Amino acid sequence: MHNVTTARKISEIVSCVGAADWNRRLFDSLIPLPDGTSYNSYLVRGSGKTALVDTVDPTKTCIMMEQLHGVERVDYLIANHAEQDHSGSIPAILDRFPMATVLASPKCKGMLEDHLRVPAEKIRTVEDGETVSLGNRTLEFIHTPWVHWPETMCTYLVEDSVLFSCDFFGSHLATSDLFVTDEAAVYEAAKRYYAEIMMPFRSVIRRNMEKVQARNVSLIAPSHGPAYKNATFILDAYEDWTSENVRNEVVLPYISMHGSTEAMALHLTSALAARGVKVLLFDLATTDLGKLAIALVDAATIVIGTPTVHVGPHPAVFYATHLANALRPKLKHASVIGSYGWGSKAVEKISELIPQLKVEILPPVMVKGLPTETDYRKLEEMADTIAERHTKLGIA
Repeated sequence: MHNVTTARKISEIVSCVGAADWNRRLFDSLIPLPDGTSYNSYLVRGSGKTALVDTVDPTKTCIMMEQLHGVERVDYLIANHAEQDHSGSIPAILDRFPMATVLASPKCKGMLEDHLRVPAEKIRTVEDGETVSLGNRTLEFIHTPWVHWPETMCTYLVEDSVLFSCDFFGSHLATSDLFVTDEAAVYEAAKRYYAEIMMPFRSVIRRNMEKVQARNVSLIAPSHGPAYKNATFILDAYEDWTSENVRNEVVLPYISMHGSTEAMALHLTSALAARGVKVLLFDLATTDLGKLAIALVDAATIVIGTPTVHVGPHPAVFYATHLANALRPKLKHASVIGSYGWGSKAVEKISELIPQLKVEILPPVMVKGLPTETDYRKLEEMADTIAERHTKLGIA
């Protein structure tokens, strides 16, 4: 017999009607999901009207509909974000509740029309700070553009101090926990989410953080991962991640074809460790790029290790370097180590790939064939330079 999935209560008037996606391992055909994810939708019942905040990915529409069994009316369908994992079930909800009005930011309205063919007459736009009444409860809309699309907003349940933050503060984590119970696990999942999705928008996120912190938020209910009863936990984490503070860390992504570049990477790792600098080493042949993105959140320096392939860097290094440039972490320094057989323009090519990184380029170390004792001394000198730069930053 089929067991109907039932809604779970966040509070007296708020129920979670979302769905866990336990087995999903890739998002946007790009982002690894080692722990699956969830799509959280929230039903808010006021004394006069009922609102549904966000929907779920179209693959999980049936699970959301099961949890809405017995709900006779939805007056407002709030679209905090037009991306399909949150808005994809809007057409199904409008079929089920034709009286519902979709509330969205002005930019979101056009996206819902374009991506989902939601009829324009079903969508009412709401301005930043605008409110709607549910009777004994009030919903306030807080525009948070570029978190992480241009149309995003949060919805604030004023009387209960609950923030429905959509992707803001989210974590790709499939769990049976409605609220955070393991802060360490959620911290890593939320940091991965921030690194992969939010980090390019650090400066605008800081401004949006100010808008959120101007409210008396006691509970944060994101649209991915468990809800935060301790809102300070995730707010403090975002304050740290979006700040300009860096740590005494070097991220060293590398790949090696015949062992030369790997020997250099390992020697530099030991030299930096001997000087008190933490190294986060990633073999690009096997690494989870999400882990690399997490490491880039706090590091002061990146050193890219590459052999030469057709005069330029290895294709895996092209990809990792492009990723670092797109994520725009708060790195302060960058350099290149690597090897070549007869000639190389790997350093020049890599430099061209990172125009968005506001970094000081430190002298590279490129060697012909296997590294010699002279080459190893140059790596020791690079370690000296990095340690000195970190000391000047006050982080050593």
